[in-house]
Amino acid sequence: MGIFEVRGGKTLSGEITPQGAKNEALQIISAVLLTSEEVIIKNIPDIIDVNLQIELLGEMQVKINRIDRHTCSFKADEVNVDYLSSKEFHKKSSRLRGSVMLAGPLLARFKKAYLPKPGGDKIGRRRLDTHIIGFEKLNASFSYTEGEGYFTLQTPGLKGAYMLLDEPSVTGTANILMAAVMAEGTTTIYNAACEPYLQQLCKMLNHMGAKIEGIGSNMLEIHGVEKLNGTTHTLLADMIEVGSFIGLAAMTQSDITIKNAGVKELGMIPEKFQQLGIKMEFNGDDIHVPAQEIYEIQKYLDGGVLTIYDHPWPGFTPDLLSIVLVTAIQARGSVLIHQKMFESRLFFTDKLIEMGAQIILCDPHRAVVIGLERETQLRGITMSSPDIRAGVALLIAALSAQGKSSIQNIEQIDRGYQNIDERLRNLGADIVRKNS
Repeated sequence: MGIFEVRGGKTLSGEITPQGAKNEALQIISAVLLTSEEVIIKNIPDIIDVNLQIELLGEMQVKINRIDRHTCSFKADEVNVDYLSSKEFHKKSSRLRGSVMLAGPLLARFKKAYLPKPGGDKIGRRRLDTHIIGFEKLNASFSYTEGEGYFTLQTPGLKGAYMLLDEPSVTGTANILMAAVMAEGTTTIYNAACEPYLQQLCKMLNHMGAKIEGIGSNMLEIHGVEKLNGTTHTLLADMIEVGSFIGLAAMTQSDITIKNAGVKELGMIPEKFQQLGIKMEFNGDDIHVPAQEIYEIQKYLDGGVLTIYDHPWPGFTPDLLSIVLVTAIQARGSVLIHQKMFESRLFFTDKLIEMGAQIILCDPHRAVVIGLERETQLRGITMSSPDIRAGVALLIAALSAQGKSSIQNIEQIDRGYQNIDERLRNLGADIVRKNS
């Protein structure tokens, strides 16, 4: 198990470039199973979750050529479908939440698939109902193996259908979409997710020969085709990293430029940090965050306390609420953080309180942050990373704190952020990776 030792209180400066988008990568890499032709993917993040997904495809006998750490070619012309029923596949796929997105392509092309219980972050209940109900409407059936903990899916042939999703699940929409592109007839997905990553998946599939209409809206219409071709696709910048770096700059009073930030695809992310009083300058596709002594949280026009909450796109992404919360610690003013989607994502606040933050955890979904206005600094402590986003929030807190902090279970952080310690050292951070 790894540990980050951090000596905080240092002002950082310089440029940092966000990695390729983790959440997009897991969808795009799954989609290579839809064709027997070569697919080249660029700007792949070199992180645990994505590397596990690539490794999983390799064990299914997908031909993989790692051109460099961020570019990879895939050719799924001799997939070992029997491997899907093996204990090795069930064990490995259950470690990774993104493995559920293999089901849609496998159903479309091979008429059978296996869905493991969701792995990944322990941030609350993450159900598969949306995926399975969608597959059923496309003419697939399923059974559940209780002892092994996985769903078996099969179909005599997928058929297009109209469906209204019970929630605009990103992974659910992606999975159903990838199944529907090769289903017979037309599929309409209403209440579909429309995140930029989902839009990227749609554009890639259309380049491969799919016929998808309504991209960027919550209603997708898919006209099934018999075959898809190869393509080359470049991943977007990771918007969660961009938001993390904005929060880092504010908390540490640092002057940081975020290069190639994909500004057009960030939605309201910059606006939410601006509501915390953080200044930003946009230069083309770069974001400059100047050093600020004090940033003041806005109030509503009637004087009410600001509330920041998560919502399906184009609302604010839940993956950045942990970052917003920790950034508000040194602000002037107060903010209510409302995490609607996951009931365990705010439990890491107990460590921030131990560091000296003024936070009231109202219930599993809501926390009030009362800004310290830099009148006192956080103090370094020993803590453990519970999930990817909370782990980085704790890392930002440690970098702004007085003294030494130790962050355990950093494998969680490594799942979503590539070489984060090295990249932060390039900005002047005092951070060392050690084995426990």
